[in-house]
This record gives sequence, C-alpha cells and structure tokens, in this order.
Amino acid sequence: MSSKSDQQSESSHPNSWPSTEQRFTNKSASEYYDPCQDFADRSLKCMKRNNFDREMCHDYFQAYRDCKKQWLTQKKLSG
Repeated sequence: MSSKSDQQSESSHPNSWPSTEQRFTNKSASEYYDPCQDFADRSLKCMKRNNFDREMCHDYFQAYRDCKKQWLTQKKLSG
C-alpha cells in the first residue's frame, strides 16, 4: 500500500498519468495500436495470480481471442 507521500511524489513526477493523459488521449492511432491489449494484460495478471494455471484463466483468454477476432475482421472490412 502506498503512503500519502508516495502518492504526492507520483503525481509530481513528469511522466505521471495526469501530465501525459491529454497527450495520450489525443494520440493518433498507429499501425502498432492494439485495442485488445487490456484483455491481454488481464489474462497475464490472472495467470500470475493463479500460479500460471491456464484453466483458471480460460475466460480471460477467450475474451482476448474474441476481441482480436473482432478487431481483425473490422480491419479487413475497413481496409
């Protein structure tokens, strides 16, 4: 758990979220952008939480696969 002084130092850090949020939200999409990255991160966190037991994280992996499939289908239709 972080202390109040830790939180204050994080918010004053030049690379903290408040100072980069506007730049991030206004960033143009690039060929490297992956809208499914959040699902990938969640599946990895689940694996770490459950001692890398894939069966415990099946729903997370399925959500990532579904997202990726939908995104690639959308890319094919628009491009």
